[in-house]
Amino acid sequence: MSLPASHPVLTCAEARAWEKARLTDESLEWSAMQEAGAKVALSVLDDYKEIGGLPVHGRILVLAGKGHNGGDALLAARAILYERPDTRAVVVLAFGAGELRPLAGRALDWLREQAPERVQILPAGQALAADQEYALCLDGIFGFQFRPPMDAAVARLLAQVNTHDGIRFRAAVDLPSGVGENSASVPFRADFTYATGSVKYPVLLPRNNAVVGRLRYVDIGLLQEASAPDATERILIEQLLKPLVELRPAQSDKRTFGHLLVVGGSHSYPGAVIMAARAALRSGTGLVTAFVPEKFAPEYAARHPEVMWVGCPVTAAGGLAAGTAELVQARAAKGTAMLVGPGMGAEAETLGLAAHLVGEAKVPLVLDADALRPEVVARVLSKPFIGTPHAGEFERIAPALFTDGNFTAPQGVLVLKGPLTRVTDGKKIYHSPFGGPVLARGGSGDILAGLIGGLLAQAPGDHGLAACRGVVWHGRAADLLARAYGQVTVETSEILEQLGPALKPTPWQTH
Repeated sequence: MSLPASHPVLTCAEARAWEKARLTDESLEWSAMQEAGAKVALSVLDDYKEIGGLPVHGRILVLAGKGHNGGDALLAARAILYERPDTRAVVVLAFGAGELRPLAGRALDWLREQAPERVQILPAGQALAADQEYALCLDGIFGFQFRPPMDAAVARLLAQVNTHDGIRFRAAVDLPSGVGENSASVPFRADFTYATGSVKYPVLLPRNNAVVGRLRYVDIGLLQEASAPDATERILIEQLLKPLVELRPAQSDKRTFGHLLVVGGSHSYPGAVIMAARAALRSGTGLVTAFVPEKFAPEYAARHPEVMWVGCPVTAAGGLAAGTAELVQARAAKGTAMLVGPGMGAEAETLGLAAHLVGEAKVPLVLDADALRPEVVARVLSKPFIGTPHAGEFERIAPALFTDGNFTAPQGVLVLKGPLTRVTDGKKIYHSPFGGPVLARGGSGDILAGLIGGLLAQAPGDHGLAACRGVVWHGRAADLLARAYGQVTVETSEILEQLGPALKPTPWQTH
């Protein structure tokens, strides 16, 4: 698996050493803080669109500590007040003004100079009175250098903030205050965490999931060097999509961009294979052939004529029958990748068909949905394949793929779908900070499988890259959909309409 566009996840000690070696004087530290603050602000404003956008005349509560994290939060508030002249900020200095370090003090001065009539500094008790309401809370009390025990007054402050009914959106800068290599018993509970400069391991630990919320990576250029630390775990970045917006070769035809074979669908689950095939078309692959229950082929062809629909025999219950194998094998030589599973169902005969097809396949495979069964997976252990399990499916196939904790499929790649989707080849783990609850609905996995399958058909020699690129693309499209229409009133297939816009780089990201 080639190294996709990604940055290393660092321990807190590694992050401290890396920043110290690069931010060698106060001017460099100040520049980094300004960039972090501005980018956190823009990220927050983007993510707030999922719930309708930052309200007019919204108030911001800023929790500022002594050091750089406090400065980042204050500068983020300054940037929001600049972008939104109708907003106001209330600042709580967790340790008092006298404890601010020079750059945090400078950030506070900048904030107050930006809009003196719109910034108040209040004690915690007054700021968090029961009748106070805030559109946004920015947490910058502690950073990655936090060590317990937490000051009792700060613990009380965080407990108040966590339970205050008047705060609509909670954002942590870098890490939620109180989360670190050793965490406090009552850390800040974030809706979103904006990791600045690098992603630190504590935000990825399962025990911290409930307080980290959704993770975003705010790249400020600290890890651009080739000498950046290597790591077993890495964070995927949107530059992974950049090749998809380059010019394609002028001397090309439909065969240049691969041919994906899709096997799926059943009378019980007729829609999944449509979403997978449509996603494959949107991936840029040249040809898509789908093998589906015979009665659906004419209807599907009328609705989506770009796909070559092949009607196949079915079982009494409506799943693909064993005779489908002959139809697939007759066309297999023309394929460059094969996706098996969307909407296929779990009848014994259908699963036997899936196991036979993947066992005979000469092209890289994507296994999804009901193809993620031990008897099917057992046939691909020596083949290049991508599996796309959610947590329940992973639990089902893990015994077939792992021995004593070791991944036993040397050419296999797993896409572990969840709130923070991960991609692994058994050697490295790639985390995707894209996507969110808008994906928690039926059909989103079918779109992801089709997208990955289409990318794999175009570049069958690097299935790891196809998996990572598909995950980032899918997540970016989901974010744009949620920002346009909210998290609730959308249909899964609308993700397809955001695949094009998702390729446009975020203007303020580091590229």
